[in-house]
Order: sequence, then structure tokens, then C-alpha cells
Amino acid sequence: MSHNRLAAAGVTLLFFFTLCALLAPWIAPHDPAKLNLSARLIGPSASHWFGTDELGRDVFSRTLYGARVSLSVAVAVVALSLALGLAFGMAAGFYGGWIDTVVNVYLTNAFLALPGILLAVAFVAFLGPSLVNLILALALAGWVNYARLVRAQVLSVKEREYVQAARSLGASDLRLMTRHILPNIVQPLLVQAAVGMATAVLAEATLSFLGLGVQPPTATWGAMLNDARSHLFESPYLVFFPAVAVALCVLAFNFVGDGLRDYLDPRSRSANHDGGL
Repeated sequence: MSHNRLAAAGVTLLFFFTLCALLAPWIAPHDPAKLNLSARLIGPSASHWFGTDELGRDVFSRTLYGARVSLSVAVAVVALSLALGLAFGMAAGFYGGWIDTVVNVYLTNAFLALPGILLAVAFVAFLGPSLVNLILALALAGWVNYARLVRAQVLSVKEREYVQAARSLGASDLRLMTRHILPNIVQPLLVQAAVGMATAVLAEATLSFLGLGVQPPTATWGAMLNDARSHLFESPYLVFFPAVAVALCVLAFNFVGDGLRDYLDPRSRSANHDGGL
């Protein structure tokens, strides 16, 4: 029951962040990029709910617009990583042989030899910081986990009776993979995707904090934290609000991932049901 409450809290938080991201142009009371040096470093007040930064920009408006970047990056990174992982993992698990050796032994181990965030930093530093390069870098660093998961699931599913029956009836490899295997491995992929979005939000904030994310004047949570470092003690609200936004967004995705895992796993559902009885 507690897992259900946490999942509901995660869904509520994600719905809230999505609304903030979509409605930011109408909700934000100020232009997030507008400078007002005469109003710099004003604490939270009725006119500036989250205060202003060192350039007089409204922190509340910038926090709202930062949600747009973080959620966009999370969705794009997970979609691209999942597509790459699905393609490579499906081929490796279904065909085996030298394809499995190349993908599972050489490619995945080569990418896993370096920390994902370090690989992303190197990629963005080489190509230059931008939104597109940030998404490509994080997808390049994250596709391996999906590929290994897909490969393991395909290996366990492809030998089952309904797949063998479809093969004996003359179904093509593409039909076997898309109509008989993929629908039966989608559950763990959904859980991994939810957790992957939390990782992508945190990674985007990290790269933006390092100056390798979306460039100014676009508002991002990581860049706001970087700008607030020099005012940490006299204006701690500059750190507090974007940090809380990052933490709550990551927590929401993790809660949703845990909820999906419990809901989609029959053993977890039966255990929870027995415990409730």
C-alpha cells in the first residue's frame, strides 16, 4: 500500500512539473532572461516569489522555464537511448552468434568501461555545448543499459512455445520480433525508462552546472545552481529553489519507476495482496 502512495505522489509531482513546463509562458510573472540590475539579489517577496539573481532575473520564472529543458531532455534522451538499445539488444538476443559477440562483448563493454557522465562530458566538450549535443551525449552514454536489458529479455522469450509456433508457421524474423517478442518484454523496459528519465534529469543538471548544457540566456536548473555558487551564503535561496526542483523531479521519476515495477510484476502484486490480507 505504501508503494502505491509513493507512486501516486510521483505521478502527481510529474503532472505538476509537466503543467509548469507547458504553461510556463503564461504562469511566469516575468521574462526569465530579462535583466534588471536595479533589482538584483532581492529575497523572496510578493513581487518575486523566489527572489532575484545577481542579474535581477526572476528566479521563479527561471525555475518554471528550467522545467521545460529538464523534461524535454529526459524524454528525448530516454526515447533515443531506448531506440538504440532496442535495436542492438534485439539483434544480439535474437540472432546470437557473431552479432551477439560484437554487441554484448565489444560494444557494451567498451561503453561500460567509462563512466556515463564522463563520456557525455567528453562528447559535449568535443562537439560544443548545445541542446542537441547534450541529448546525443546522454543518449550515447545511456543506451547500453537498455541494450543489455533487451538482450536478456529476448534470450528468455525467443525460446517459448508461442514464438516457436509462429516460426513454424512461417513468420518472418521481423514479425517474430515486433509481434511476438517485443510486446512480452515491454514491462521491464517501462520501468527502466522511468528510472532513466530520473538519471537524465540529474545528468542534464550536472552538465549544465559545468557549463556544458544549454547555453545562456536559456534557464536551466543546473546553470542556475552554477550561477548561485558565488552567492551561496548571502543569498541561499538562489541555490535552494533550483536544487529542490531537481530533487523533486528525480524523486518523482524514481517513485513512478518503483510503482510501475510493483504494478507490472505479478509476484509483487500477489505479495502486496497477501500482505494486505
